[in-house]
Amino acid sequence: MARSKHGSGTTPRPARSVWPPERKRVAAILRGLDRLYPEADCELHRDNPFQLLCATILSAQCTDERVNQVTPLLFAQFPTPAAMAMAPAPVLEELIHSTGFFRNKAKNLIGASRAIVERHGGQVPHTMAELCELPGVARKTANVVLGTAFGLAEGIVVDTHVQRLAQRLALTRSSTPEKIEQDLMTIIPREWWIQFSHHVIWHGRRRCFARRPDCEHCPLVPNCPSAFQAS
Repeated sequence: MARSKHGSGTTPRPARSVWPPERKRVAAILRGLDRLYPEADCELHRDNPFQLLCATILSAQCTDERVNQVTPLLFAQFPTPAAMAMAPAPVLEELIHSTGFFRNKAKNLIGASRAIVERHGGQVPHTMAELCELPGVARKTANVVLGTAFGLAEGIVVDTHVQRLAQRLALTRSSTPEKIEQDLMTIIPREWWIQFSHHVIWHGRRRCFARRPDCEHCPLVPNCPSAFQAS
């Protein structure tokens, strides 16, 4: 047992960083996250796959909180792919201005909506390949839509939280989202892929902060090689 740097009590000594990680450590992390966040879900507000797609496009370099402030009015004015495809760019840019990179995002929203109308009968496609052909959609966005909207585990969402925590937990030794996703898909059972991302994102927002992780109150400490190192 190691003495906690945050008080006089003792804390289980963190796991050593070993790659690939032992299955029992991965399983313990998955169970621990599930106990912490049994209701974890994507925090982008949406009523249907199209709204989720648009919100995810807007979330690039922007917080979900900010996106959720913008989308009610956006979807009230342009509720369907057909309506969004015909949206005047200046009007769309004004509506989404606060999310940043608003000109490019408006262009992508219009382009993706037109493609959905013209090539997919007005329905958001259900495959990775088709989604990644839409303007503004790369693998991360496609994984969000497939997993959250359709329940299809084609990959693992790797955003900034997942990237940071996967490295801290020694679930990867890679540094790019693409390679991190491949590492995670190798060690995490497929039935956990969708929920794993939700769990880790929630943990990154609520406890394992970028600058000062709350190791003192984190039940994952025994299985986290980075515990207390940033304290």
